[in-house]
Amino acid sequence: MLAATGHAVPKRVFTNHDFASIGIETSDEWIRERTGIGQRYIAGEGENLTTLCTEAAKVAMQRAGVTASELDAIVLGTASPDRLLPSTAVEVQAALGASRAVAFDLDAACSGWLYSAQVAEGLMATGTFETILVIGGEVLSRIINWKDRNTCVLFGDGAGATVMKRSTRGRGILSAYMRSDGTLADLLHRPKGAGNAPVTPEIILEGSHYIQMAGREVFKNAVRSMADAADRALDGAKLSATDIDLLIPHQANIRIIEATAKHANIPMEKVFVNVDRYGNTSAASIPIALSEAHEKGLIKDGTTVMFVAFGAGFTWGSMVVRF
Repeated sequence: MLAATGHAVPKRVFTNHDFASIGIETSDEWIRERTGIGQRYIAGEGENLTTLCTEAAKVAMQRAGVTASELDAIVLGTASPDRLLPSTAVEVQAALGASRAVAFDLDAACSGWLYSAQVAEGLMATGTFETILVIGGEVLSRIINWKDRNTCVLFGDGAGATVMKRSTRGRGILSAYMRSDGTLADLLHRPKGAGNAPVTPEIILEGSHYIQMAGREVFKNAVRSMADAADRALDGAKLSATDIDLLIPHQANIRIIEATAKHANIPMEKVFVNVDRYGNTSAASIPIALSEAHEKGLIKDGTTVMFVAFGAGFTWGSMVVRF
């Protein structure tokens, strides 16, 4: 079960109006109309993925009444690690002092937290893991091209954390679904800058180490895949739309969110939306939204929540949880 949540974001708020200060020709109206985004948080000096994930983890652990010594594992979903080697998860482990926890990263882009939660459930099924910290975190501001209007207006930084424990009294994950399609990887990717094409002055100059996206095609695939994932989640849990108390989708774009809710027959008043304040934080978006929903009192004992995500890869999936 998801015992507790927490989230953390950088100090700096970057509004749609601030793009003019960096020479991007756009407007608040243009961005809001197409994405629903009004602002996002951007990491500054002294802030990185490790610090954000550690801060979010501490909040979740305090709320769960769990100490670092009690953690059996740390699973961190991210597509923007602080370093390619070692994993950011071990950096968080060290920062928390969770010396007995196995720690590793999982890269499924925007589906990262959802994949990580399902991996954590599998670890618990082995019988050797009792308490697992599952984090979704990104510092995407450092891997986007701030001269590309099509991508730089979309993304933000942040981290969300959840403490998972063995489920009791019929609570916990009721259904889970994951899919991937690598044949479409080039529609949303970072072409160069890793092992296949290490960073060179030429790569930096051309900007091919930044995120590149075929927006229209990504949009169409996201709508189709998240609709399918919603169906699978309900079927797997043997529930109908009326049984869902709250839908928490990946916060990529308000139009994708609305299309997913409409397909699932879930009214928008039962959909948690914070994309207007955070932008697309990739793997962090669902756990940040979940943490906020907890803080707002929207999740109580017995609340049934459906999560749906879609990300680069392509990856997508869903999960139904009863709290």
